[in-house]
Amino acid sequence: MSKPVILCVDDEKVVLKSLKTQLKSAFGNTYVYELAENPADALELIDEFNGDDTTIILIVSDWLMPGMKGDEFLIRVHKKFPKIVKVMLTGQADEDAVQRAFNEADLHRCLHKPWSEEELIETIKTALSL
Repeated sequence: MSKPVILCVDDEKVVLKSLKTQLKSAFGNTYVYELAENPADALELIDEFNGDDTTIILIVSDWLMPGMKGDEFLIRVHKKFPKIVKVMLTGQADEDAVQRAFNEADLHRCLHKPWSEEELIETIKTALSL
């Protein structure tokens, strides 16, 4: 059986690289860490993994991205895969969007950029122990 996947979605490569480094430092090889630079690529990855019977257990997504906002992306994911834990990481989400994600995507937590590594890791630990 393959390792569970944590998917990070952000249009800034430097953010994706930081997330992967921090997650790998905290969780080592327990998970596979996948990166997507936009929601369309992320949705494609999710479908591919689902076809391969690989489980995505958690998504960390930005809110302000080209093509689709993070709340809309997480709601779409939630409708198809309600068990995936969802965390939004944003510097600019409006409160309505965050509330919509909590209500319609079962958002676990919203972290604000710049985030602290400690807060990110603690959020993911609590999310995965649900």
